[in-house]
Amino acid sequence: MPHTFEIIPRAPYSFDLTAGRFGRFASEIVDLLDGKQYRRLLVAGRQLALATVTDVGTVGKPRLAVELRSPSKAPLQREVFEAQVRHILCTDLDLRPFYRLARGNDLLAPMVTRFRGLRLAASPTLFEALVGAVLSQQVNLTFAYSIKRELVERFGRKWRVGGHTYWAFPEPRRFAEQSVEDLRAFRLSNAKAGALIRLGGAFTSATPFPAPSGELDSLSDDDLIERLTTLKGIGRWTAETALVRGLIRPDVFPAGDLAVVKYLAQSLLGKTEKASEAEMRTFAEGWRPYRGLALVYCYAEMGRRRSEG
Repeated sequence: MPHTFEIIPRAPYSFDLTAGRFGRFASEIVDLLDGKQYRRLLVAGRQLALATVTDVGTVGKPRLAVELRSPSKAPLQREVFEAQVRHILCTDLDLRPFYRLARGNDLLAPMVTRFRGLRLAASPTLFEALVGAVLSQQVNLTFAYSIKRELVERFGRKWRVGGHTYWAFPEPRRFAEQSVEDLRAFRLSNAKAGALIRLGGAFTSATPFPAPSGELDSLSDDDLIERLTTLKGIGRWTAETALVRGLIRPDVFPAGDLAVVKYLAQSLLGKTEKASEAEMRTFAEGWRPYRGLALVYCYAEMGRRRSEG
């Protein structure tokens, strides 16, 4: 029997802008977006639940209708799955302090008006965000997402319902069980294959990595980056990208990203050549403590400009 309930996000909240991140690549099979509905097969221990989220509100008065369906006959872990949905769709972030800062910034001020309610759409776990960041290292995102699809189809759990097959993102142990040669078959380099295996092992280990889940929120961005980069194959850019997309850390700023040093610098700042990572970190100081969130708005603005030619 389906479980239905509502989530009331903090206003302002734009489902279209926030969930729109999931509709960028045709190869995406985990986070599914169809108009005003978002679907994902979620995992909590051994239990699966298909979450269907429908936007039934407005930016000023947001409301999300949620339905959970599960193949399990055990009592549904509703609170756990609801927390995952809230995290993925970033329903609880308070945008008001960021908007107050942005309105005093010439670059950001028009963006927070144009993209009112945009949030940091997230992966439900830090592990998934780290895997996504590793796959995106030094390749274009279309290629990275095509590899992600192959890995999900090979190692993820699935449930076929209503004539459609839904896929859950693979659990850490599935990567830990593989060899480098196994993962090389997915068009991965030795370095990336090794990094995924080490990530799988680290998150499967009895010693929580990078910290027990109950302690993650108490660690600073810098502490987490330091811990994550102790793992071979996880550099600063990978750690920063994963903290933004996995833990919704709004001040983490992946300044070494090509989209930052080249496209943001040239498209929005008027530079004729690529900027350095150090230059972009210095520039973004005025956005503290919302550098990562400001970057999401800059990406939205760059996307708007590209679409308008």
